[in-house]
Amino acid sequence: MGFFQVYLNGFILVMIMMTLVWIASVIIKNVSIVDIFWGFGFVLLSWLYFFQTDGYLVRKIILLVLVNIWGLRLTIYILWRNWGKEEDYRYQEFRKKHGKKYWWYSFFDTFLVQGLLMILISAPLLGAQISARHRALNAFDFIAIALWIIGFTFEAGGDLQMAKFKSKPENKGKVMRKGLWKYTRHPNYFGDSTQWWGYGFFSIAAGSYLPALGTILMTLLIIKVSGVALLEKSLKDKKPKYRDYIEKTSAFIPWFPQK
Repeated sequence: MGFFQVYLNGFILVMIMMTLVWIASVIIKNVSIVDIFWGFGFVLLSWLYFFQTDGYLVRKIILLVLVNIWGLRLTIYILWRNWGKEEDYRYQEFRKKHGKKYWWYSFFDTFLVQGLLMILISAPLLGAQISARHRALNAFDFIAIALWIIGFTFEAGGDLQMAKFKSKPENKGKVMRKGLWKYTRHPNYFGDSTQWWGYGFFSIAAGSYLPALGTILMTLLIIKVSGVALLEKSLKDKKPKYRDYIEKTSAFIPWFPQK
């Protein structure tokens, strides 16, 4: 099958998944569960692309393994983090805004939007697996693997360090400044983005250049929309000391803190 046929199949798969998750959210009255399925959606897409393409098998297997490690870890982490907690404040605000009609609006402004973003961002995962132009690993593949390792270290390591920090009652209300959080205010977001740059390089390695643009979309989403920008705005209001942390610590790309 050609690129757009497989891409369409991926779109259908994502829409089915998002519809089922939306129905579950209506039943339990908690839209936050959509966040749990963000990483898992890419896992499903990576398997669909794997079975419906005939690109270089070694590259396909490497990519499949890396995407599954990333997506399943993220899914399990968010499930653990959100377990037993009330609906995220973002969705609570939407619920207040739309009132009783929110159960219907949520499908369009949350689940449908995330589904569309998921399929657009997944383009490099398909580009890396469908192209048959380069049936051998090359320098771009090894750059991709290196980027993924760096990214996974920052994302998983940052999440683990923050989880340990929050588990101690004496740290309530304090700002995390140790470990990876000493060099960037968002090691998890930096790590997530870096891994996606790895996926983009896999696509380039396979000879698929245009699909690699999905990596740029993911990075912009993390920095400007749902990640860094949104969280920074919230933390500035909740934690007064966070402003001092902003002045001394890099926002995204790791760097040595200012004295």
